[in-house]
Amino acid sequence: MNAKHVELPDDLVLRVRNLGKEYKLYPSPRARFKALLTGVATHQSHWALRDVSFELRRGQCIGVIGDNGAGKSSLLKLLAGTLQPSCGQIERVGRVTAILELGAGFHPDFSGRDNLYFGGSLIGISPECMRELEPEIAAFAELGEALERPVKTYSSGMAVRLAFALVTAVQPDVLIIDEALAVGDQHFQKKCIERIMAFRNSGCTILFCSHSPYHIRHLCDAALWLRGGHVAQFGATEPVLAAYDAHTRERQEREQRALCGEMLPVEGESAVPAPAADEVPPAPVAAVDSGTACILSVDVKDLAEPVGDQPGLLQSQDLVVTITARGRGNERPHIGFMIEQSKGVGITSLATHEDGAAPRQLPDGSWQTVLTFPELPLHSGDYVISAFLFDETGLAVYDEWFQFLHLRFIFPKPLPGLVRLPHHWS
Repeated sequence: MNAKHVELPDDLVLRVRNLGKEYKLYPSPRARFKALLTGVATHQSHWALRDVSFELRRGQCIGVIGDNGAGKSSLLKLLAGTLQPSCGQIERVGRVTAILELGAGFHPDFSGRDNLYFGGSLIGISPECMRELEPEIAAFAELGEALERPVKTYSSGMAVRLAFALVTAVQPDVLIIDEALAVGDQHFQKKCIERIMAFRNSGCTILFCSHSPYHIRHLCDAALWLRGGHVAQFGATEPVLAAYDAHTRERQEREQRALCGEMLPVEGESAVPAPAADEVPPAPVAAVDSGTACILSVDVKDLAEPVGDQPGLLQSQDLVVTITARGRGNERPHIGFMIEQSKGVGITSLATHEDGAAPRQLPDGSWQTVLTFPELPLHSGDYVISAFLFDETGLAVYDEWFQFLHLRFIFPKPLPGLVRLPHHWS
């Protein structure tokens, strides 16, 4: 039942067969102790994972997706060896490195430098090898003199930088990543992505867990969807993401209906009043004085001001959006745009790097792009837009104004549906 290193076919680095993880839930510590003495089981079983099987091929990048509690973290810990399976088998070859709870294995009273040797020994790096790697690790972490201070004096960001630099100091055969791209500042996230991409380009197999469909789509060539501890779907990225997105929308609709049901007025009681217009969250504000890359403004041409709780009316058949942003240093950033139905149904998402375009630089050093949808191919309805700022690779997300602007569009002809697809009659 334990993970083991075996001889696998040349193109395989990891094979999982009928993997399961059971957690035994006792009503009290006393009940647990009594069960140990008597051998009589008094627990309830919770299976975090059950009958999970898949294979990883050399050089693949697999994205792991699923709702909270679906078993994603348990799976990664089993593959990394920090948990033992209750049943099933894990077969693997080569070095396996996991980026899970960054900094969790550090000793708080040791200095950052001492923790390099302590933590390195836990992942199979000898003191001799660590002495050779130490300068590179220290340079990547960018801690300076803080490397000599106890880790308990570090901020969470400093501990994360040191931990990531340590666990990626030696390229593994299999790299397991759990939400590592969701931490740290812009500079650190970009360095993380660059190192992960370098590993991938050199043939490292990557298992990547993230709640970001964007990163799964752009980093992974296959996806594994876990649902209730079981494999719901495993295969090419786009079909799996599409199925998971449909599942997510259905779940959100059920939750919304349940919420609306709870808020229905009881006989003799008044309904809960709708929030006032001034309670709507304000539009994002650019961090113009922070020195970070950020979106500065998003302007929609011919958009009227909102009236009461009604969104502004687009007074043109063309949707013209001007997005202005600030980049990092001399880097040319990329800009993304998304439009959704007001109920959260995605219609389209675009980005300059996806379309082979690039923002232009203004005299003040900022960057700007104008996105035009001529004769907007949407039927009448309410819509919501989002804007995104990416680095030059399109992988690091510097800033996002998510669902920040609602608008109403009226198509001259009252037709049902959502979009007007290109078509012809014959």
